Amino acid sequence: MRPMIVIGIPGDKRASGIQQARSDLGMPPAIILSYAEFLQGRSLGDLMEEQKKQLSHQSSVYNGVDLSAAPPLLRLESPGSSFEVERALIALGAPDSDDMDDSLHPYADRPDPRPLRVQVVRQLKEMQGVLHHPSQWFRGYCRMLARLQREAKTACPGSLWLNDPTDIAAMTDKRQTQQILSEAGIPIPRPVGEDQQPTDYASLREMMLSRRMHRVFIKLAFGSAASGVVAYQIHPVTGAEIALTTVGVENYITRPPIYYNSGKLRRYTNTATISGIVNWIYQHGAYAEQWIPKAGLKGKAFDIRQLVVLREACHAVARVSPTPITNLHLRNQRMSLSEAGLSEPVQEQVRNTAVQALAAFPRSGVAGIDVLVSGGSQQCFVADVNPFGDLLYDVKYRGSSTYEWEMKVLSARDYITPPSTPLIKEGLS
Repeated sequence: MRPMIVIGIPGDKRASGIQQARSDLGMPPAIILSYAEFLQGRSLGDLMEEQKKQLSHQSSVYNGVDLSAAPPLLRLESPGSSFEVERALIALGAPDSDDMDDSLHPYADRPDPRPLRVQVVRQLKEMQGVLHHPSQWFRGYCRMLARLQREAKTACPGSLWLNDPTDIAAMTDKRQTQQILSEAGIPIPRPVGEDQQPTDYASLREMMLSRRMHRVFIKLAFGSAASGVVAYQIHPVTGAEIALTTVGVENYITRPPIYYNSGKLRRYTNTATISGIVNWIYQHGAYAEQWIPKAGLKGKAFDIRQLVVLREACHAVARVSPTPITNLHLRNQRMSLSEAGLSEPVQEQVRNTAVQALAAFPRSGVAGIDVLVSGGSQQCFVADVNPFGDLLYDVKYRGSSTYEWEMKVLSARDYITPPSTPLIKEGLS
């Protein structure tokens, strides 16, 4: 077993959950490194040494083995709960940033709309739900991942990534995720424009009508928690349109509109408003796919968040909603798969589909897979792969929470192969 280094937001629910699980299992605490400090220019090596000194009074022995000298297992957590980190990532993605390594950005050659220079970014203020600059944030995020990958090679020789930064960058961009899944033969909802994606509201409508695909989901490529998701439909005869989304908009006379995540669903029928939202999403990067009618229960639709840990499907929750958008952040209902009415053969299909989806990212060991079960055929489709999709409350698998189960599985594996070997393959050997 290797010691664990977590790079994330110290004290947030994720870092605290990992530490609690390790404590409950009698494991030494993980070393928690701060995204904020790393983005301020601190090196990965310096942050590690500082944290090791702070933990020097605690035992590093587990099952009779001293872990202090072993190469670490590196775990990246979500950076999403801190505005300080969000602003620093937007600054890192700026055109005048000191770091221009876009090697992990799947679409690095596509310019960001109205890019903000570093000095302007530093003046941004936290505004509830406001999406300041999604595409520049993602560019900065990919640059940070590339830097972490570089520095880990020298600061942590022999280390392994639980989820490799290259895979995390790909999973965070829905366009790249779905392309990888499709190439691996994983069933996904049919994209709008399989050969050529729409680029704006007008081309989206044209493709929908020409393909007789009158209901679609439009997704901000790097959105999370239903942020930037639009359930959009067109009447095939009248052309009337409806958009359901959490995106809110504030319009101004002398400056561009501000788009924000309202945290609740809004219904739009006005073409000017809908086109403005859709065009804004496409400017930053969008993915549109067929709206597959989901399996339902008592008039409500649901999909599945299925956790996969080292090629094993474990915790799962059905997200049940009276609306097409089922994210739990919108206070939708949660159920077990059995409570949602799925038969055991369909549940097994969900698990197998999720395992196959994560296998398409061979350098990664943990992800939450969003699986749709169609209402008619009961066929499974993968809608998303979330590298941080294991924050599931009150869901047990074999008596363990998500973090407890992950720590148990990781501690049971003997990570002795060279660091160039992907963790997931090593865990299966």
